[in-house]
Amino acid sequence: MANEYLTVQEALTAVLAGVSVLPAERVPLLAALGRVLAEAVVAQDNLPPFANSSMDGYAMQAADLVAASQNNPVRLRVVADIAAGSLPAVAVTAGTAARIMTGAPLPAGADAVVPVEDTDEVWRGSERPLPATIQIFRLVQPGDYVRHPGEDIKVGQEVLAAGHVLRPQEIGVLASLGVSQVPVIRQPRVGILATGDELVAVEEPLTPGKIRNSNGYAQAAQVLAIGALPVVLGVARDTEADVRAKLQKGLDEGVDLFLSSAGVSVGAYDVVKAVLEAEGNVGFWRVRMRPGKPLAFGHYHGIPYLGLPGNPVSAMVSFERFARAAILKMAGHTMLDRPMRQVTLLETISSDGRESYIRAVVRRDGTAVTTGSQGSHIMTSLVQANALLIVPEGMTEVPTGTQLTAWMFDWPEHVF
Repeated sequence: MANEYLTVQEALTAVLAGVSVLPAERVPLLAALGRVLAEAVVAQDNLPPFANSSMDGYAMQAADLVAASQNNPVRLRVVADIAAGSLPAVAVTAGTAARIMTGAPLPAGADAVVPVEDTDEVWRGSERPLPATIQIFRLVQPGDYVRHPGEDIKVGQEVLAAGHVLRPQEIGVLASLGVSQVPVIRQPRVGILATGDELVAVEEPLTPGKIRNSNGYAQAAQVLAIGALPVVLGVARDTEADVRAKLQKGLDEGVDLFLSSAGVSVGAYDVVKAVLEAEGNVGFWRVRMRPGKPLAFGHYHGIPYLGLPGNPVSAMVSFERFARAAILKMAGHTMLDRPMRQVTLLETISSDGRESYIRAVVRRDGTAVTTGSQGSHIMTSLVQANALLIVPEGMTEVPTGTQLTAWMFDWPEHVF
């Protein structure tokens, strides 16, 4: 017999215990963006790989400039012009300098670079003939404006640890190190199933008693938004045979998690739970949560199964609280929660005593207001929200000025 009426935390603990981190795979560098490293990355090269200039200017020996100043410039003979990507063929000796571009290798004998702004060279855009001599108006120390080999990363250094989430900056570092194939945790394949005789396709006209399949699209979008792969299984009618057929399609396509909406409550046509009980198991099927009390979790032929409520807001909020964490864990993430902050409520609200997730707008000053009707069918209340305010279990009246935890949808780019 499945446990009933779990707390939100009990249900979340059970869901996370019922899913596992997926195996690793190697993918091309750009395909690794947003993924979790499965193995540590150890540098095979220094970064930078060679000493190079950090400025357009002149490479020379710093000892030549010990007396240089604006009123007492030092004149050096120019012996080379070194572009980025070239290999210097001439060494710098005492009394000489080489014009050098940003990123170009430092020539032998040079130990510093002076920026071109501190010389008497006249800028002419692309028309810059190499001067025979150059006057320098400042002194420099050895190493000034030089990027040294291994200054950023040294050969043998662990650059990124296993479990690191790859952002654009990590992609840049991996490219600099010549890593073209990256070991990452495989993306979860999530089977998306909507259930109900009342559902029609998005492109179909509405007829009496019918509604469009918004849940299937919403859950697929939620899956995509966290870097997983939705496998759309379509709409199952309210028969056990049709539910089994759609789930078999998911098994055939190798899904790692089933995610359905509707069919898990106590109605005469709620057949999903019956299929799970017959051909798998149901760990629980009701949670003390608002919105979203009907929530089933179990396994179907060994594949984790999360059955969300049918009401669209309930389904999306339940996804946020349970499915999101499960999918992120499967993808190798360890940070499973949305960003949270403490906010001050600017109005009085009520709850029914269940742990409640109130659609709200959090403002820059740390205050929050609700987005109007909290009905589980009012999707525009989610469209207007940038957060969910968490009202703890047992609290039925929440007066103005109460401090609540806000679970941020949009953080930080689109909050304010």
